[in-house]
Amino acid sequence: MQGKRTERVGSLLQMELGKLILERVKDPRLGFVTLTHVKVTADLKSAVVFFTVMGDAAKRKDSLDVLRRAAGFLQREVGKTLTMRYTPHLQFELDDMVDKSFEIEALIRKIENPPTGQ
Repeated sequence: MQGKRTERVGSLLQMELGKLILERVKDPRLGFVTLTHVKVTADLKSAVVFFTVMGDAAKRKDSLDVLRRAAGFLQREVGKTLTMRYTPHLQFELDDMVDKSFEIEALIRKIENPPTGQ
């Protein structure tokens, strides 16, 4: 039963944070951010927010810095919106699974269609 609750809270956090980042975080270094998922601890006091950014490594690093600096602001704003006893402490982490999936897809294509001409 606890797993379903953490999933619900994670989903709510993802929706609210997405809206807040889009509407309220006005840092020009912030790239096109997509929140992929939110992992909430069983006691609901901490949450890791995973995200992806379109762009190069420098853009990813800048966006990570911006989100980490805005974590307190975002936590406070989420606390105003969600009615919970505790607002989870937010940690932001770059989700590299999308990049890895592109690499795996490229390898599969290479295996399926080997280069001709040798």
